[in-house]
Amino acid sequence: MAEATLAELCILAASEAFRGNGEIVATGVGPVPRTAAGLAKLTHTPELMMTDGECYLVEQPVPIGPRAYDDRKPAGYLPFSRFFDSAVWTRRRHAMVTPTQLDRFGQINLSYMGGTHAQPKVQMLGVRGFPGNSIYHPNSFFFPVHSKRVFVEGEVDMISGAGYNPAKRKAGGNFSGIDLRRIVTNLCVMDFGGADNAVRVISLHPGVTFDQVQDATGFELELADDVAQTPVPDAETLAIIATLDPHNVRSKVIKDNPPATGAAG
Repeated sequence: MAEATLAELCILAASEAFRGNGEIVATGVGPVPRTAAGLAKLTHTPELMMTDGECYLVEQPVPIGPRAYDDRKPAGYLPFSRFFDSAVWTRRRHAMVTPTQLDRFGQINLSYMGGTHAQPKVQMLGVRGFPGNSIYHPNSFFFPVHSKRVFVEGEVDMISGAGYNPAKRKAGGNFSGIDLRRIVTNLCVMDFGGADNAVRVISLHPGVTFDQVQDATGFELELADDVAQTPVPDAETLAIIATLDPHNVRSKVIKDNPPATGAAG
């Protein structure tokens, strides 16, 4: 039996973010989050809804990578405008994304780094739909490299998605829709269950210590009282992952993609 890789461990860990979500649209952006959403639907949360990434709902997750166009087996029509009305604005969506930066309040950045808004040092995608997504429906995150460049000290360079920063709460504003769930990285799994929504480590990947995670983070972390070791996928889970990613795109997400049991290496 092939040994599970770190990417596959992260897929399994990320799938847990969707456990028990009910009949909502699970959106995974990127190879690991998308495969994780599919794994969740095919195992513990079959009521999840998924799209083909274009304009159709599908009963079965669409494999990533090259495929025949008709492999998607559409089950319903869901164009862009209807997706907003039926999922985004009604909290019937849970997205897992990979921004460039995240701070202690869960504020994210995928717009620019360094410099100013008028003259950034590095220009990226822009805020895209994240301002609305971050206040309308649950969000989780995946980061293939856990470092202080990602988990920054202070605030992110450009706030592209709202978080739990009390300084940003304006009088009379409705912030009840902000619902940040899980963070999966190449070192650990975290949530926002600490004091005042502080980022908290809830599981450590095999061979990783809390001190290693803290050293790679630009702000102080909390450690859950019942912190666990992140589970390693078994043979059955690996087989399902292989059907969802038949071209092994996942192997290119994390540098060198080491074995799951050597995540600290």
